[in-house]
Amino acid sequence: MLAYVVRRLGQSVLVLLGVSVIVFGLLHLTGDPTRLLLPLEAREEDVRQLRALLGLDDPLWLQYVRFLGHALRGDFGLSFKHQLPALTLIFQTLPATLELTAAGLTVALVVAVPAGVLAALRRNSALDALCSVGVLLGQAMPVYWLGLLLILVFAVQLGWFPAAGRDGLASLVLPAVALGAFSMARIARMTRSGMLEVLAQDYVRTAHAAGLRAFVVTYKYALKNAAIPLVTVVGLEFGILLGGAVITETIFAWPGVGRLAVDAIFSRDYPLVQAIVAVLATVFVLINLAMDLLYTYLDPRIVFVRSRG
Repeated sequence: MLAYVVRRLGQSVLVLLGVSVIVFGLLHLTGDPTRLLLPLEAREEDVRQLRALLGLDDPLWLQYVRFLGHALRGDFGLSFKHQLPALTLIFQTLPATLELTAAGLTVALVVAVPAGVLAALRRNSALDALCSVGVLLGQAMPVYWLGLLLILVFAVQLGWFPAAGRDGLASLVLPAVALGAFSMARIARMTRSGMLEVLAQDYVRTAHAAGLRAFVVTYKYALKNAAIPLVTVVGLEFGILLGGAVITETIFAWPGVGRLAVDAIFSRDYPLVQAIVAVLATVFVLINLAMDLLYTYLDPRIVFVRSRG
């Protein structure tokens, strides 16, 4: 187990290094940030001085080496726009993003897993057809369209929830539903297909023949084995929701990393964008590592296989 964790951490470092190279290169293709930081009437001499001050007149490879050296010490530099440490700005907004992402994933799991189980137990029934239609609708609706629709119906017309901002549990409902709808559809589909495969196994029929209650057989035996591939999907969905929060936070004026990233991209705030990508990529990698380790609880045989590999 320890060797596997060490190997995965090494792979994670390579992934983060590759992400940093790609983001660094793409950012420098967007244009010169000094033009946005200075007034329109600024002289060329002022532009050159600011570029030198920010280190943007050095060769690109030297800028990356300098960035990487500082990043390894936990220093992503000062935000061009806010003139504050980039990590400070991220840590101020990251709790809001993690709260929204966790809420969206919770909504998806609470609805999708029971729906997928019931659709598998009632295969080819009206309930199964209804779940299939819901899956198609959930995957077909863009987040921005669903978010605007939720605001129009539940905030503007009915007045049940706030339309924007982060002010208590009520303000979390609409963005969490909008964010979790797409994942809800995918998880329900995976749960249904996994349960159908497990319910056809001999040990499930044996458990029914032994007189065990249907609830015990379904949720203690069948669902636990069907959850192994589902865990992988949930881990990936967390990362997808973390990235998808950018759109949701913009629509609902949610004060998270997503809105901060959009503002930093339009401002060409290199240090802030690089820090945001690094932090979110690290969270994504750690979540997937945790999901892999969770396999050992769902199927203890995986420990033996991994240790022999």
